[in-house]
Amino acid sequence: MLAELDFDYGIGGNIFFGEYFGFLIATLITGILADRFGLKPVLLLAGACLLLGVSGYSAFSSALLLAASLFVIGLGLGALELGPNAIIINLHHERKGLYLNLMAVLHGLGSMLAPLFAGWMFSLNASWRVIYRWDLLLIAFFVLIFLSLRFPRTEERTRLNFHEIPRVAFKGQLPWFYLSIVLYVAVEIGMASWLVTFLQKEHALSVTASNQALSFFFAMLMIGRLLGGFFVHRVGYLRSIFLAALGVLTCLALGLFGSTALSFFLPLTGLFLSIIFPTITAAVSDTHTENINTILGVLFTFAGIGGVIGPWVVAWGSDLLGLQMGFALNLVLAALLWFSIFVLMKGRRHGSPA
Repeated sequence: MLAELDFDYGIGGNIFFGEYFGFLIATLITGILADRFGLKPVLLLAGACLLLGVSGYSAFSSALLLAASLFVIGLGLGALELGPNAIIINLHHERKGLYLNLMAVLHGLGSMLAPLFAGWMFSLNASWRVIYRWDLLLIAFFVLIFLSLRFPRTEERTRLNFHEIPRVAFKGQLPWFYLSIVLYVAVEIGMASWLVTFLQKEHALSVTASNQALSFFFAMLMIGRLLGGFFVHRVGYLRSIFLAALGVLTCLALGLFGSTALSFFLPLTGLFLSIIFPTITAAVSDTHTENINTILGVLFTFAGIGGVIGPWVVAWGSDLLGLQMGFALNLVLAALLWFSIFVLMKGRRHGSPA
């Protein structure tokens, strides 16, 4: 796209910021809409936003219109982040930790297949616009599915508004859950964004080997969620996250400060990171039943903030301290994640209200 439209990286970054901005807004708003109108209208609205946004993005050439299209796509993706998670919580309350992790496996599978499909289309000399238009078929397909499905009823329809969000969504231990998910996403995205560069610069790995390490990281995320759901169901939510965060700390420390032979521990962190996001979601829903969609919307909004913080912290630290210490800031974020879960566990043992 940048080459065809003669945009520089700065303009490209501004265009892609539209999607992030739309995602954050959607995760906050759609939680309130779901509590008031139900999940089905929210998911149908997500489909409409995606159809409109992808149509515009694959047709426009103006930077402003492309950014606006990505903003609409972000709205749709943010609504989709809420919808399926909330449906599983409503349908499988007793085993939601297991099913949320299994759903995340399929999310990872789709994330792996999409780039492969795009690469195959490029090999056939298809333009980037044609590749995006193929998404329209998938979007139309899931809209038809959502139209035909019967959704679980929301137990209580509320008239919650933005002025009431602090009262509902920031009480008890919820801020600690929000901090935990910010730190988790910051570590995951910080690792994924900088792992290849770190391995090439600090351990002199080849381009092929470093990219294979990144693939291994995502493979560990998928395998961990596939197996970890059963572990979470047996061990419990907070204890599972606590142990997983400890595993992340151990792998990061060995990979960062060990020899090149130990650098494989860095992508291995994906195995322990894998269960944290869906299990935090399950833990939050386990402590609250009223206005749960609004609370989940706020939770996913903080997750989006973490996705911005992680790569930025590593970049800022690398500029000031060098790449080794900048990448090591992921270890600091992981330690803070471990501590936040420790606080939640301690509060639970002492009977603090959730």
